[in-house]
Amino acid sequence: MGNRLYVGNISFQASEDDLKELFSKAGTVASTKMITDAATGRPRGFGFVEMSSDEEAQKAIELLNNSSFLDRNIVVNEAKPQGERDRGSHGGPSRERGGFNRERRPGGTGGRR
Repeated sequence: MGNRLYVGNISFQASEDDLKELFSKAGTVASTKMITDAATGRPRGFGFVEMSSDEEAQKAIELLNNSSFLDRNIVVNEAKPQGERDRGSHGGPSRERGGFNRERRPGGTGGRR
């Protein structure tokens, strides 16, 4: 396990100092980062906390996951490296799944005869 944690469902009123204070209950906080919308600068409701050790990160998960923080139950789990995140489906429907296809003609031949 790594020592970098994902924290979700954070109150929009929370600050990085608030996060640091909360997570210090589990050990030494190396860094905090709350994610903001690039266009508006407003908080997006999630962030990352890096603990000093893997053991402290595990303790933070056990202590703080689904706990109340500024009237919201936060989600705390191990942060996934960027390449492993499930980003979901972006864009329109694909042709393989029956999406829009200009070549499709009545009669079910798909434009091929």
